[in-house]
Formats: sequence, structure tokens, C-alpha cells
Amino acid sequence: MAEPNQLVSPAVLRLLQDKLYEKRKVAALEIEKLIRLLASGKRTDDIRSVIHQLHKDFSSSHNPNSRKGGLIGLAACAIALGSQDVTPHLEGLINPVLVCSVDQDSRIRYFACESLYNIVKVARSDTMPYFNKLFDALTKLTADPDPNVRNGSDLLDRLLKDIVSEYPKFDISNCMVLLCDRIYTKNQFTRRFLMQWLIFLDSVPEINILTYLPKFLDALFEILGDPSHEIRQKCEATLDQILNNIHSEPETVRFNEMVNILICHCQSADDFIKVKAMLWMQEFIKLAGPVVLRYSSGILAAILPTLSYEDMMHKDIHEAAKSANVSFTKLVDNSYDIIGSRSTEEQESALPVGNVIQVLKTHLQHRSTSTKIAVIRWITHMLLRIPHRTFFYIDEIFEHLMNTLTDNSDKVVLLALECLAELASSSGGAALSSSPCNMTSSLVLNVYFKKMMVYLLNMFKDDNQFMENRCSFIVRRLCLLLNAENIYRIFSEILLEEDDCKFASRIVQLFNLILMTSRELFELRSQLQKAESKEASLMFCVLYKSWCHNPVATVSLCLLSQNYKHTYDLLLRFADIEITVDFLTEIDKLIQLLESPIFTYLRLQLLKVDSNEHLIKCMYALLMLLPQSRSFEVLKNRLACLPVTQLSAVKQTNRSSGNQTSEVDFSELLDHFVSIQEGHAGYKQHKALQAAKENVQDSAFSIS
Repeated sequence: MAEPNQLVSPAVLRLLQDKLYEKRKVAALEIEKLIRLLASGKRTDDIRSVIHQLHKDFSSSHNPNSRKGGLIGLAACAIALGSQDVTPHLEGLINPVLVCSVDQDSRIRYFACESLYNIVKVARSDTMPYFNKLFDALTKLTADPDPNVRNGSDLLDRLLKDIVSEYPKFDISNCMVLLCDRIYTKNQFTRRFLMQWLIFLDSVPEINILTYLPKFLDALFEILGDPSHEIRQKCEATLDQILNNIHSEPETVRFNEMVNILICHCQSADDFIKVKAMLWMQEFIKLAGPVVLRYSSGILAAILPTLSYEDMMHKDIHEAAKSANVSFTKLVDNSYDIIGSRSTEEQESALPVGNVIQVLKTHLQHRSTSTKIAVIRWITHMLLRIPHRTFFYIDEIFEHLMNTLTDNSDKVVLLALECLAELASSSGGAALSSSPCNMTSSLVLNVYFKKMMVYLLNMFKDDNQFMENRCSFIVRRLCLLLNAENIYRIFSEILLEEDDCKFASRIVQLFNLILMTSRELFELRSQLQKAESKEASLMFCVLYKSWCHNPVATVSLCLLSQNYKHTYDLLLRFADIEITVDFLTEIDKLIQLLESPIFTYLRLQLLKVDSNEHLIKCMYALLMLLPQSRSFEVLKNRLACLPVTQLSAVKQTNRSSGNQTSEVDFSELLDHFVSIQEGHAGYKQHKALQAAKENVQDSAFSIS
């Protein structure tokens, strides 16, 4: 083997480190001729010596021109060796060039790109053992501040991709490790380079990058928030292409490893990231199915607040969240309710109901109407599909659900009432003991029915404005959902234990008005009016006992049920009751009610004077209670229409008018009425004394 200095002539060596590119190129051509000659003579050691000299004396030199000469000389060696002879010398050729690729001089970095391109172009697939080093160098070169270097790296990048696509033994797992290690970079050029590689790898039929998706999906969503519009668009296109591939091969995707990534980005502050993550979540729910249910709490925590984006600027986000929510709801079916063969831990693992309830409870107090509506629909759906498991945690959400009845949105209140109705009649709760006075309803109610009504009455008691504004709306809806009999029966039973007489009187007044006027209670009114069964009589008694808190409401109930004799007896007792302005106002409203279509039957009964003595006496008693007002004139004119001849011929008889209800002990009811009214009198006296004491204390404090 000859010495390196003897192989390359001094003249060529001088030209190789000349500052002019043309002279260095001439020297490179001479080296190329020399290497061809050595290769033809199989002088491998001499070739290695020349390459070593180029590395030691030139590419590693402190002289920039020498380094440039070394780079072009190494490329000339590769070209001269050709694809057949270059392989044994690749390490000596590639490594020195890679060192120069990070040189401080941008021109040297550019020539390093050019040299690498020529070496790789010759060796092609034989450079694959050096792929890691080449990829690492490309990652840096594509982010080079010098545009010429970046352009040079683009050529090398395309060449390397061509080789990879042709190489059947390409190690994709190794490549993905390299890519994932670098993908969290903030450099825009590097981000673009890495996304281009992802798109390229995804386009190669023999390569399936979906297996590695959990390792880089999070980073792609981070890149989606890049300040550069171009990078964002590039990233969006990458995500769209990957999602299309997921549609084609869902069986190869590990959905469970990526759900939490999407949950995070669905809550991003960047709307562009949020909407794309939500669209991915929607597709994951459809493609993965029940697999994602174990992440229910996180998914709901991401979807529910996003539903609040209702303005036109965020329409896409709202629609994506809405669609995802609908798809997700469909996954929860009866199969996830209590199953005897599965342990509680297994059931919670498949669908963590407890965690879901906590999320729903939190978002039930959200400011957005759309979010609250979605939450209520979720609770209703769970009560329908998995009632037994839902009831394990229902106490945690019950009060929050009740409090939504105070919401300003009618839709929220309506849905909350439907949800509460489902809760009160769900098979998941312990059954409420049946009442004998139920005439028409076959609905089986549970203990939460009474709990709901108790809580509702307390809400009315604590918030007078809520009671005045919402009582009729809520009660009428509940009567439709849970049967009016059930609502009024339990209300009456609860009210019997009420200590606040003022509240009891007002709430009875409201419930009575609803009973008398609302179309939702037509059937109950008819049952009470006809009193054709024992159950109807018992229902009358139940209502009567609580209606006694309001004398005028009691009279209207008795008139409705056609118990005219007892009504007359009650009216005579009014002489013992304090007549106030409010009391007279209620009687005034009763007269208006008697003129309404509800009491048409009663007005017609007035024509039968001989058989409705007590009814007529009731009307005259009401007339005597009224001051001479408009209502007085209305009732007086009505009574003036009675047949005068029959009225004058009426004699005292023992025959009772109205319904004949032998099951009712009216004497006992009258005693109960008197007892309740005495309680009201005592309550008023107590309140008056209490107010007087407070006034005395306030006066003493002022004087001191």
C-alpha cells in the first residue's frame, strides 16, 4: 500500500484547498479519476488511505477552504466507487461529512448537504444502516437559519424518502423512535420536516404508522397551535390523513391509549385545537364504541363545557361537541346496569358511574343553558338505562338537580322535571307504599317521590318569588308526568306536618287554583266532582285535611265535589274567622271562578231550586260575606236569575243536595277544619307578640 501523499499529487492537494470553487472542483475530478483507477485494481487499502487523508487533512482542518475541499473530495470518492464498491467505505465517507453538517460556517454546512446527497445517491439502500445519523443531521439542516442550507437539505430529504420507500427491510420502529423524540420541538422548520415524514411514512403501503399513533398524537395537536398559519394547515392535513386511515383500519388502532390525549386537547384554550380534538373524539366514540366508556368522566368533562360555545364564531366547536355527546350517549345501554356475574370493580372499570355522576354534578351548575340541558339529559338517560347503578350515587346529585328548577330557562326546568319524574318512578329506588285513594294511576313510585315533593315545598317556602313565579308551571308539569292524583295526595300528606301556617295557607291557595283551572288536572277534577267511587271520596278527604289551611280553598274544594251541605256549614263557621283584606280578595277570586266554565255544572244546578237548597244557601252566604263590590254585583245578578216562583216555594227538607258520599264523615272533617283554623289564630297571635317584643327591643336600643 502506497503512502496517501504519494497517491494524491501535491498539485491536486493544493487545488483541493483553494478558495475558488472551480479549482476545488478540478481537484475533485482528479481524485475521482484516481479512485476509479484504484478501484479497478482492487486496491481497497489505498482507497481507504485516500479517504482517511481527505478526512484528516481536509474535512477536519481549521481552514474553511480545506474543509470545503475535503467535502467535495469525499463526494468524488463515492461517485468514483459507484454503487458496487462504495459500501465498504461508507463509514469513512459519511461520518466526516456529518461532522461538517454542524459546522459554524453556513457554506460548509451547505457543501456538507451536497456531499451527503452525492454519497447517498450512489450508495442508496446501503446507507440504511446509517439512517439514524442521516435523519438526525437532516432534522438540524432543515431548521438551518440559512435558506440555501435548507434548500440543500430538502434535496437530500427527498432522496432519503425515495430510498426508504424502496427498502423492504426498513426499520419503521426505529424511525418512529427518532421522530417521536424530536416531535415536541418548537422550531417551525423542524415541525414541518417531521410532519412531512409522517405523511410520507403513512403513504408507504408496507408501513402502518397507526400502531405508533399514541406516541406522537399529542405532539401533533400541540403543533396545531403553532403561530404559523402554514404549519397549522400542514398539521391539520396530517391529522385528517391519519384520521382517514383510522377509518380504513380501526382494528389496528389502540384507541384506549389516546382517549386521554383527546380529552386534554378538547379543553385547550386554542379554538382551532379544540374543534379538531372534538372531531377526533367524535370519530373515536363511533369507531371504538364501548372501549371509550371507561374514560366517560373525562370525555364528559371535555364535551359538556364545550357545548356552551353557541355564538356564530364558535359554531363548529358547538356542533362537534353536540354530535360527540349524542354518539357517546348511545353507548350507554341496559347491559351496563347491575349484572350478577360481574363484580362492582369490573362494572366500574367498564363504566365508572360514580365518576360520571361527579362530573355531571359539577356541570349541572354551569352558566350555559346548553350545558345544563345536556347534563340533565345524561342523568335521565342513566336513570332509564342503568337505574340500579345510578341510584348508588343519586344522593350526591339529587339536591343539585332539584335546584335547577330555579333556573331562568323554561327548557332547563322542563327537562329537570322530566328527569325528576323518571327518578321518582325508577325501578332503581325502593318502592313507596301505595295509597288506597289512587283512582287512575298504575305508576309505581319510589321513596324519592316523597323526598322530591318535600324538597320542592321547602324551596317554595324559602323563596317566595320562586313560589309565585314557578309553582303553577312546575306543579302542572309534574301532574302530567307523575299523575295529578299522586302529586296532590303526597302534597296534602306532607302539608299536614307543616308548622308555618302562613306558608301553608298560601301554598294551598296556589295548589287549589291549579286544581280548579288547569287542563292538566281535568281528570282529577272530574273524579272529585262525580265522587262515584270510594277512592274518590278518600281522595277528597286527603285533600280536605290540608286544604283546611285556607278556608276559601276549602269551600271551593267542597263546591267542586258537590258537598253543598258541608260547604254551607263551613261558610257559617266563617263568622269565627278574622275577616281580612286578603280573605275578602280570595272570596272575590272564588266568585270569579264560579263564573268560569269550570263551574258550569254548578250554575246549572241552581235552576233546580227544589233539590239544591244548600247550594243556594251557599251562594247567599258568599253574597253576605262580600262587601258591596263588583263581585257582589256579579253574584247578586246571578242569583237574581233563579226561578222566583220556585225559590219562594222552597221549604226546609231533610233531603241533602249534591253528592251523596256516605264514606265521608263530614262531622269529623268540620272538627278538623275548626282545629286547623284555631291553630292559625294561635300562630297569628304568636307572630304578633313576637313582633311586639322585637319592636320594644329596637326602641330600647335606639334610646340607649
